[in-house]
Amino acid sequence: MTDAKRPPNPDDTEANTRADEKSRKRKAARDKMLATKTIEKGLLIVHTGKGKGKSTAAFGLALRALGRDKRVGVIQFVKGVWETGEREALRRFEPQIEIRAMGEGFTWDTQDRARDIRAARSAWEEGKRMLSDPSYDMVILDELNIVLRYDYLELDDVLAGLANRPAMQHAVVTGRNAKEPLIEAADLVTEMTQVKHPFRSGVKAQIGIEF
Repeated sequence: MTDAKRPPNPDDTEANTRADEKSRKRKAARDKMLATKTIEKGLLIVHTGKGKGKSTAAFGLALRALGRDKRVGVIQFVKGVWETGEREALRRFEPQIEIRAMGEGFTWDTQDRARDIRAARSAWEEGKRMLSDPSYDMVILDELNIVLRYDYLELDDVLAGLANRPAMQHAVVTGRNAKEPLIEAADLVTEMTQVKHPFRSGVKAQIGIEF
């Protein structure tokens, strides 16, 4: 076994001393950096990209907020017709969380553009209601990016609704193909990159993973 592959020795005093000194320096640098971070505000968070996990990450934030006794509102722009595990789990926290599943599926499922537009606009009206209500600490607009991509909603109206929400309210927008003005307006943007997906190997969507 070469030195490069030999496992670390916890009794190596010299190596431990060097590592501990590096850790102290990193801690001092981090404390100095954190001391400059004084702003507290509601964040606009965007989860986009072709990879899985955008809605999953948003619901993880919802769970964290619920654990801190925050009130959460959720609008689902696409997945309304689907029974999903996260929705069933989070509904156990009602009335601390309000979930409005208002979508009717993807466009290739509905095959009815007029109905899709009406559903998107109804969902956005509920979204605006939550975004204007300071009792919601977090509002999740799940798959909003999808209906924006198809221009079912006016982008300027959406941006205004997000910009005019209460100062300490967090808003989370999910869905691939986020519009550039939304990305520019956001405080935090994460792009999920698909590296590998079981669907491409013939594996169907499974309970507890996809829904």
